[in-house]
Amino acid sequence: MSDAERSLAHHAALDARLVAAVRGIRLLESVSWPAQAQDQFLAAWKIGRIHLPKIDYPRGDYHAIRAELEAVDQAADPDDPLGRYLLLTSESWRIATRLLDAVGTHRVTAYSARLFGRPTETLPGDGPTHLDAAQHFIGLANEMDQELREVEPDYVLPAETVQLELQTAIDAFFTGHKVRVELDPNLISKAAASPTRIRLRTNTGFSEYDRNQLLVHEAFVHSLTGLNGREQPHFKSMARGSPRTTATQEGLATFAELISGSMDIERMKRISLRIVAIDKAIHGADFVDVFRFFIASGQSPVDSFTSSQRVFRGVPLGGGAAFTKDTVYLRGLLSVHTYFRWCLRHHKLGQARQLFAGKLALEDVFALEGAFDTGAIAAPLYLPPWMQRANGLAGMLAFSLFANKIRLDRVDADDLVLGL
Repeated sequence: MSDAERSLAHHAALDARLVAAVRGIRLLESVSWPAQAQDQFLAAWKIGRIHLPKIDYPRGDYHAIRAELEAVDQAADPDDPLGRYLLLTSESWRIATRLLDAVGTHRVTAYSARLFGRPTETLPGDGPTHLDAAQHFIGLANEMDQELREVEPDYVLPAETVQLELQTAIDAFFTGHKVRVELDPNLISKAAASPTRIRLRTNTGFSEYDRNQLLVHEAFVHSLTGLNGREQPHFKSMARGSPRTTATQEGLATFAELISGSMDIERMKRISLRIVAIDKAIHGADFVDVFRFFIASGQSPVDSFTSSQRVFRGVPLGGGAAFTKDTVYLRGLLSVHTYFRWCLRHHKLGQARQLFAGKLALEDVFALEGAFDTGAIAAPLYLPPWMQRANGLAGMLAFSLFANKIRLDRVDADDLVLGL
């Protein structure tokens, strides 16, 4: 056996230990709220008796998990890319267990920020902060809101219709696996995805954009990367990912909406409003303040509650704390968009496909390039439809690269007449 083969076998065994150690960790489920919290809050709000919800969180003992993760760390080789991948993944899970130890306290904010970032951090390329970008998109959406409402009226699809349409499309795509679409009356968010199941909130309406977003975001990214990760011969951790992969995975899913024409400006506004709300909560706004902020921003009472509970998952509701996960959507989107443009410029669109081999972070695609070359990490079994059409993707990215050179602040209407 060669040194490379020994290293692969050694780190694959450590990966199996890591997967077994974290199997019982359900970070988002552990901080999610029961469905009745929404019903109780909105019923009281309607009669003017608004109050802070009372949420109890389950407690767990994570000492043994951390001990096993530390043992994996001790055995992994930090100078080997596979060992480095395990070290970063293990550290991510350890921070998650510390967050769960602190659930219900202000300390969750610090652990959440280590995993997902804060609104005041800068975007890639020394750009503006997440908060600056969010406020930009909110302002743009508000300016366009009335005009778009007139030219593109909304209509509502029942959950049962969306379930059937998604199931039909998914069955036609995942020919080697079964992914079920189910209705869940206890789900607060509109949807949640795993490699084999997509849940939709019962008794809610979906727009056509919602339906298309769910297909490309939940099915053709989240379920897809999970299934591809399950097909990995050596590193099954890529089927589940870890908190450190969240920004890339959500960014990739949101980029899929954008590149496939499924993202409307209201979706961008919703993502951005959550970032502003996280910043408000960190700076003292309580749950009711944030709920009213969403109401004032044009969301329905149900959507305002749903958005507010995302901000306050796992933290005290009286202000000064926030669960910052929703910060990753905008950062991830811009990072992934920049990555695809970088791949085009450097003639590496083939490398971009590797991003779908499992639940990876952007840095993993670069660090593990050698492992892809040797077959230690397998190429993805499934690719989203828009990624399969490489020529179309390249054309759109090429146009984006060039169009960015045009300064809109220096363009007036006369310039657009083009001499006619």
